[in-house]
Formats: sequence, structure tokens, C-alpha cells
Amino acid sequence: MGSHMVWFLFLVSFFSVFPTPSESMVRHYKFNVVMKNTTRLCSSKPIVTVNGRYPGPTIYAREDDTLLIKVVNHVKYNLSIHWHGVRQVRTGWADGPAYITQCPIQPGQVYTYNYTLTGQRGTLWWHAHILWLRATVYGALVILPKRGVPYPFPKPDHEKVIVLGEWWKSDTENIINEALKSGLAPNVSDAHMINGHPGPVTNCPSQGYKLSVENGKTYLLRLVNAALNEELFFKVAGHIFTVVEVDAVYVKPFKTETVLIAPGQTTNVLLTASKSAGKYLVTASPFMDAPIAVDNVTATATVHYSGTLSSSPTILTLPPPQNATSIANNFTKSLRSLNSKKYPALVPTTIDHHLFFTVGLGLNACPTCKAGNGSRVVASINNVTFIMPQTALLPAHYFNTSGVFTTDFPKNPPHVFNYSGGSVTNMATETGTRLYKLPYNTTVQLVLQDTGVISPENHPVHLHGFNFFEVGRGLGNFNSTKDPKNFNLIDPVERNTIGVPSGGWVVIRFRADNPGVWFMHCHLEVHTTWGLKMAFLVENGKGPNQSILPPPKDLPKC
Repeated sequence: MGSHMVWFLFLVSFFSVFPTPSESMVRHYKFNVVMKNTTRLCSSKPIVTVNGRYPGPTIYAREDDTLLIKVVNHVKYNLSIHWHGVRQVRTGWADGPAYITQCPIQPGQVYTYNYTLTGQRGTLWWHAHILWLRATVYGALVILPKRGVPYPFPKPDHEKVIVLGEWWKSDTENIINEALKSGLAPNVSDAHMINGHPGPVTNCPSQGYKLSVENGKTYLLRLVNAALNEELFFKVAGHIFTVVEVDAVYVKPFKTETVLIAPGQTTNVLLTASKSAGKYLVTASPFMDAPIAVDNVTATATVHYSGTLSSSPTILTLPPPQNATSIANNFTKSLRSLNSKKYPALVPTTIDHHLFFTVGLGLNACPTCKAGNGSRVVASINNVTFIMPQTALLPAHYFNTSGVFTTDFPKNPPHVFNYSGGSVTNMATETGTRLYKLPYNTTVQLVLQDTGVISPENHPVHLHGFNFFEVGRGLGNFNSTKDPKNFNLIDPVERNTIGVPSGGWVVIRFRADNPGVWFMHCHLEVHTTWGLKMAFLVENGKGPNQSILPPPKDLPKC
């Protein structure tokens, strides 16, 4: 055999073992969903976990890799897992929301989520998407750039994942079930969490998370808000963050003392360890600028410089006031897409579908709700309180099963009123499983308008299957003649979860280039439970890669 042939065979075997830098990989993970007795706040309870871990394991991959995640359900609950922010181009079967894209994985059953991270890089996350199980079933999803592709900001020395959450001493399923029985709001959580730990709280010397740093080094903190119902402020005493990415999209870097992060959102910040030594307090505290009850316990952690004695005092910081709207607004207004040649902001400029959706609360009759005086609090979009079907919407669409849903979701509110003023005589909503149909590749402008019915409130709205651009926001009622003049169509922030301001509006744009059934809902879990949700049905296109792929063989059945 000639030397050329030997060399060729060596190269073939080498590259089959070591993929070329541009080659994507298939990565396998196994999620065993099991109960685990867990102690927090000096009390114990069994919780649902992945692989016995709380928070769950971080998934690592690179842009364009394929993930095969085998989920085995060992608990008594039906279960599904959503890969929050993953585009799932043509693979809606792997998106995860129960009764939307799949029937849940029943106790003792198995389902393998199979999807590709096409053209995405950054911090996303995963969580249970049924009942209130995401209270403890969640973790980060870190997508690194392709090999050899740098970050568009100075390379950090180290990276750390920081997942924020909420903790109830009681069983969370009992809490929401009791609330639904009464017709009233569920109890707020007992503590906030930073990487699964609250830090010391009243009457309980709980341990806090410790972030070890070295002087002069820069750290990329990958922040995730996995809390069920609360927007959070995040701070580190004596340090300033540089924000470089939100929802796995690069932004124009800016400096801030405080990060605002809503449930469902992710934010990457650079933290430079600029002090010589010491321990510095980290705080995660609620933001709520409406008269709504929240868990007011601040979670704490420490940034601990190497060489600092554990007995040395911690340098403190005060979290922002709970109703610090100006701090929240300053942060939100600073977010701009990087919009570079390599990472352009492809904002739709011509619009096919102009939609106007009110989001807010309502009150429906409930004769058995004694605590609620015969009424129950509900939530709606365009006055439709969404009813979850008994089977999943995506298979019903794919197999043309009739009677599961209708496609008559209203494109405008059925009643025009002073939305942000909120004084309405009739607070009742309609109910139904109604979808809005979008032809493939059409462009959408969607106004999300908060209502003051019962109370105005900031709603973090998440759209599955797409990123979108926030082209405008404001207080009061959206004015369709004046407000578009101030739209940012050059470098608006691009994300998958957007805060609709309390008593205000936000306008988003996206291109419906992903066929399937895509859930849109408030990421405050209580509002999702109450019905603040709907779905878009995006039709197949005509091209070869413009149709949803066939369902996998192991897709769960209802």
C-alpha cells in the first residue's frame, strides 16, 4: 500500500474520531426524573428533580449541535420538558409544552427529545412544562459558539452559571390546587434561590452560594431567572456588570449596577474581579411595581476573593426597592441588538399581520369558590381564557384531528375600553382553545397591551419557536398613529421573553418562518394556570425544508 494511501486512511480515521472544527456533534444526555428529599429553610420535603439534583444539570453544547435527551419519568406526575428559547426549527415535537406540542410523558414512560441548535449560541435553559413542576425541575442550557468562533466581546477568564429560583416550604402542587379550589391567588414563595440556596434567612442560618474569584480575572456570569412568579433584581456589592447578551442574542455592551431579569429570561454579564480581596454580598430581590403580593425575602450569596479569610466581614449592598420602576426601566431601555455584520438584527419592515392583544386578569363565576365569594380570578389574552385540550394540539394539527381546537383567535380585543385605566363593569372572560393561523414566512407585528382589570401588572410574555424584536414600548394605551413614529427598527433587542410593562404596552415583530403550533403565554406561572396563554398555528411552506418533520416514533400518547 502506497504512503499516500496510508496517510489518507490515517486522516479518515483521525477525522472520524476528532471532528473538524466546523463539524457539529450529536450529544446524548439522560434525564432520570426522580423524587428527592431536600432540605431548605430548615425544613424538608420530597421534590421532583432531574437526576436527583436541584437545580438540575447544566446541558453543554455548541451552536449547530444536535441534542438527544432521554427523559425517563420515575415520578407519579405526568411530565414534559421545554427547552426554553430553542428555536426548534421544524422540530416542534421536541418543544415540550404538555398538551401543546406533545402529550405528557406518563409515569414509567420514556421520551427522547431530539433537536438541533441551529444558528443559536448563548445561555438558554430547560424546565418542566406541566402543572407547577418547574418549581424544582429546571437547569441551564449553555450553547457555546462553534469552535474557533470568538465572543464579540473580550474573552472572559472563566464562566459561571447562576440560576435564580423560588422555594416553597409546602408542596407546590398542593399550593396551586388549593388556590384553584378557592378561586384566589396562591401563596407566595418562602424564599428566593441563587443556584439552589437562599443564603441566611430569619430563624434559619441557611448556607448561601459562594462564587470564588481571583483578583484581576473576568467572569462571564450566565444568569437565568427560573422563578415561577417573580421578576428579580440581581446585584453584587462594589462591582459593576457589563451586559453582553440576553436570551441567547448578543447585545451592545453596557454597564450597570443592577440586572433586571424576568421569569423565563436569561442574561449574560461580564464581572471583573477588580478588588484586591474580600467577600462581597450578592442579592436577588423581587421587582413589583403594582399592588400585588410578592415574596419579599432577598436571596443572598457571596463573591469570595481567593486568599480572603472566611471569618472576614462581608461587604454589603442594599437591593433596590421592590417598586424601583426607574431602575427597571433604565435597564430595559439600555438593551439594544449588537446588529453587527456577523450578527445582524433582521427586523421585519413590511408587515403582513397587525395584531393587538390585551393581556390581563378577569373574574369568572365559580359557585364552589367559597373563599372567592362565588368567583375565581382568571387571566386572558384578548378576553379569551385559554382552555388546555385533552390531547395535544400539534399532533391534532398534523393528523387533521377535528374538534380539538379552532383557528378563530381574535386579532383585536373584542371590546374596546380604556385598557390601562381598567375600570370595566363586566370582568368576565370567554373560554376556548382558540389558535391564530399564520401562513408560512409571513411577518407579524404584535402589540401586547396590559390591562388594569383587577390590577395592572408586568407580564413577561414568552413565545415558543421564535425570537422576536421589541420595536417599541410605553405607558398607558398604545396609540396606533403616534407611537409607531418612535419605533426602533435599526437595533431593537431580540429575545424570546418580553416584559409587558405594568399599565403599558410593548410591540414585537417576528417572521413566521417555523411551521408548527407555537405556545405564547405569560411566564408568571400563576397567570399561565389562570389562562393567560394562546398558540399560533404556522402553516407549512411550499419548499422542501418548509414543512414540519414527521413525529418521532416514541412521541407520548395521551
